Amino acid sequence: MTGTQATAVVAKRVDDGDPETAEIRDLVRAAGYEVAGEVTQTRTADPALQLGEGKVEELAVLVEETGAERVVFDNSLGPYQTYNLGQRLPGDTEVVDRFRLILDIFGQRAQTRKAQLQVELAELRYELPRAEAKTSLAKRDERPGFMGLGEYDESREQDIKAQISRIREDLENIEKTERQRRETRRESGFELVALAGYTNAGKSTLLRRLADDLDVDENEDLHPDLDSTAESRDRLFTTLGTTTRRMELDRRDVLVTDTVGFISDLPHWLVESFKSTLESVYQADLVLLVVDASESVDDIREKLVTSHDTLYERNEAPIVTVFNKVDEVGDDELAEKVEALSALAPNPVAVSGKEGSNVAALRDRIDEELPDRERETLVLPMTEDTMSVVSWVHDHAHVRDVDYGDDQVVVDFEARPPVVEQSRAKASDLVAEA
Repeated sequence: MTGTQATAVVAKRVDDGDPETAEIRDLVRAAGYEVAGEVTQTRTADPALQLGEGKVEELAVLVEETGAERVVFDNSLGPYQTYNLGQRLPGDTEVVDRFRLILDIFGQRAQTRKAQLQVELAELRYELPRAEAKTSLAKRDERPGFMGLGEYDESREQDIKAQISRIREDLENIEKTERQRRETRRESGFELVALAGYTNAGKSTLLRRLADDLDVDENEDLHPDLDSTAESRDRLFTTLGTTTRRMELDRRDVLVTDTVGFISDLPHWLVESFKSTLESVYQADLVLLVVDASESVDDIREKLVTSHDTLYERNEAPIVTVFNKVDEVGDDELAEKVEALSALAPNPVAVSGKEGSNVAALRDRIDEELPDRERETLVLPMTEDTMSVVSWVHDHAHVRDVDYGDDQVVVDFEARPPVVEQSRAKASDLVAEA
């Protein structure tokens, strides 16, 4: 241990099988704690303590020996379980479950107004059933503060509900503005690509490989990952909000958005709090579903299934699966994984965002999968506004050729249908002026 970094002990109970603690350990480290040890158990949940009595005693000894400030359960804890565990552990040991820990991490990462509101909403959704439990218990027992759960205050429950309503309204206003921004970008000729996938799949690294332009950002504040000198960090929730960069293809102008990473076993109330973040995915013309090729087939399969459930809920855009981190996998192993997962990830693209290998092929695939463009030829009369229209077409379309005559200009170009329609309207205005 470092002697200066806060420490935590991990605890996990499962009904059957072997408890897996890799993810919760990553979460604990992402929250800024060093993992001092762990206690696991395979059994049905104890209603009062989650773990069995003997295992809680073992946990208390480990906390005493390590001096850990926090115990993090990779289970959902009810308010009574949290209180009872706190009574059995040494001193002022804090007891939190995985969802409270995730909220802490979100709070640390929230840098924009939207992200901060989403964190606040999630925290209120987390607190509401606990406030309801305190109210119910106090009414039944008629003893304020029973079991140390706090004084009976029914108004707190109503206050939480009012705050939730207010924040949802604020988030809807922000999302309305973002929808308008996306539509303006689309009308201006940009095509929208969204990066989706689980945390630590390497989405932010891949974003920097695909698009180096820093002049477009979905949020008011640049995310730390947008610092051109920043290194990719192997930690969860590096990107909490949406971050957008411009990528130029030969025939297209594309905006690529990196979104908050998925994480397994999130409760409905937490997913709901951050659902507006996924709007950039649902509104995209193409979704790149990024997975970590170094993980096991079973882990990748489980994450693909969950990701598809989320993405296909409202998404109508094509989905391309990207096997990232192939620098950590041998060719034979990669081929076996691609074959085993072909039903969930047909015709994937294998890349290394870290080393940049095969990123060119991914760019080609993006070009192929994005909606077809229309080819149009405009014949513009020569007026004092003609050159401004030609310049507009250059800015919003892929111009194949321009022929300047004595009394007219012929522009041959490819563009999204809305841009073609706008160009025709501008040409009609020029004809009316001539």
